[in-house]
Amino acid sequence: MDGIGGRAAQRRRRRRRGRRGRGRGLRPVAARVPRDDGEPEGEVLRADEQLVVQLVPMRRRHLRAVLRIEAQVYPRPWSLSLFMSELALRATRAYYVARVRGGVVGYCGLMLSGDDGHVTTIAVDPVWHRHGVGTRLLLNIARVAANKGARNLTLEVRVSNKPAQALYYRFGFHPAGIRKNYYVETNEDALVMWAKDIDTDAYERRLAGIESTLSGSTIFDEPRS
Repeated sequence: MDGIGGRAAQRRRRRRRGRRGRGRGLRPVAARVPRDDGEPEGEVLRADEQLVVQLVPMRRRHLRAVLRIEAQVYPRPWSLSLFMSELALRATRAYYVARVRGGVVGYCGLMLSGDDGHVTTIAVDPVWHRHGVGTRLLLNIARVAANKGARNLTLEVRVSNKPAQALYYRFGFHPAGIRKNYYVETNEDALVMWAKDIDTDAYERRLAGIESTLSGSTIFDEPRS
């Protein structure tokens, strides 16, 4: 993923419109950003420490930390107002953050439309790469999508991002097309990928197999339905 990340097409278009006045009729948000959980305390992971990742629904209080990560991993980061507008669409959106030692280390978003779920964004603090945080976020969002009635899941990824594509293949995603010049900051193409039949027992077994390879533990703040 692009650090880790993938963006929904309309989100990019809204960002471009935002240069001229921020679409969707949103008024500017006050400059004061809400308080957040901060960064995890101490080293990334001590030799004698078991990783414990808590997955919780994204709330306004998390957004300062989310924006910090966003600025590190995306050339054109989403704004506070865009995140807040997404969180307000509760009927068709689901956003989660990953927390370690009380600090936000990653996040992921889902948009629902009929039988389909779209991974709108996913990112992990670069310091916490290779600790399974992104895998946990994607496991969670795939199950959330299925629990909310989605049968298929889609996302975009840079054609050059082979590590992210390898992860997506593990989740049953397969290429379905190319979106030319999708990433406007570099004019790079996006590979469109789909995972089908995510609501089946066979797909849940796939997820359980991926989950079994993770070290440490995952704690959920609330049911994923």
